[in-house]
Amino acid sequence: MKYKKINFGPYNLHMIKTNRFKITTIELIFCNEVKKEEITITNFLASAMCYTTKKYNTKIEFAKKLEELYAAKVFPTCYRLGNAYNFDINMSLLNDKYSEKNLLEKGLDFLKEIVFNPNIIDNCYDEKTFKVIKNEEKSQIERVKEDPRRYSLLKLLENVNKDEKYAYIADGYIEDLEKITRENLCDFHKKLINESIIDIFIVGDIDFRKVQKIVKEKFNFIGNREVNFDPFIKEKKHNKKINELYEKDNTNQAKLSIACTMENLTKYERFSVLNLYNLILGGTADSKFFKNIREKYSLCYYVSSVGNKLDNLLLITSGITKENYKKMMTLIKKEMDDMRKGNFTEEELEKAKKYYLTILEEIDDKPNQIIASFYAMDKINTDSIEERKKKTAKVTKEEIMALANKIHLDTSFLLGGDKK
Repeated sequence: MKYKKINFGPYNLHMIKTNRFKITTIELIFCNEVKKEEITITNFLASAMCYTTKKYNTKIEFAKKLEELYAAKVFPTCYRLGNAYNFDINMSLLNDKYSEKNLLEKGLDFLKEIVFNPNIIDNCYDEKTFKVIKNEEKSQIERVKEDPRRYSLLKLLENVNKDEKYAYIADGYIEDLEKITRENLCDFHKKLINESIIDIFIVGDIDFRKVQKIVKEKFNFIGNREVNFDPFIKEKKHNKKINELYEKDNTNQAKLSIACTMENLTKYERFSVLNLYNLILGGTADSKFFKNIREKYSLCYYVSSVGNKLDNLLLITSGITKENYKKMMTLIKKEMDDMRKGNFTEEELEKAKKYYLTILEEIDDKPNQIIASFYAMDKINTDSIEERKKKTAKVTKEEIMALANKIHLDTSFLLGGDKK
């Protein structure tokens, strides 16, 4: 695998050459500092841009064009990364070797059409597209409460710190949706392409020189953009006493979500030690949570943990019977205390290392994970995959214990379990 980055002033082009795939994957990333009031309109615009364009002005025409490109795929994704909110346009199409000459160039022509020629006439977004997307976005926002596990996690983060970026709902807000008009959606498109930090990734069996020439010709973004915000959310001082919250819901199974704060982590701890700590504690079916809480005591339907490096939080989620809440919290505290005291074996550490090294090996098999890995290296200064492997292999039991002492239970949120 070969990597090359070219700066074209307003944006960066990242080219990754590999012959592992028959497809070429393109990801165009618009990055901005997350603002609560812009989440909904960003989601709306992302869906609208990948629904129709000025040239392909119906969903059928848009789909026909993708078929002409040998069944190419295009879809948007919007997501928060720490203090950033990203909108990606993802495209995949067959490599020229398996389709026709210059298919990549034709695919980039279509991507250019999506970016620079949305379905806007007289400074108004197309009315039909607007109505369709508005209904879809409304349904998406309203579905948040239909997933108790996710709703519980959202309510937890809101109560950890309602003013912090992790408390924002990535699906958006109904009150903001109602403020979107065909006119201000058009204005927001201009703002997005003129002010966002932009990166274009292209992964596949590609010719660097040819791709560089094509991209430079087609993507004429203007202005200079620089990252002027820290992607990491500042650490929260943990509560000395756990803030315990509960909300009624007429369900059989209660959803428990717990936030743990992380303090003063070094880069090595954040990107190497934390992965192994989490795998041993609750990240796999072989973890202490799973073996001791779920299997040994049968206190929950599921239980898992995940370390959120950019948010400086470790999150624990579980499905339990409401009456088992106190026992559940006692056992979670015990397992976390055991990690601090070193009550885990070298065998457990070695299993966690093998598991994580396998995850790193599998990145090379998935184009979007390759892109995510290089994007993280570029934006938040993570190590290369090979360097991550080396550092993972060297993590010691003592380093995990030291990290464990920097992680503290802060807030719990229990939802439901009230059905009789």
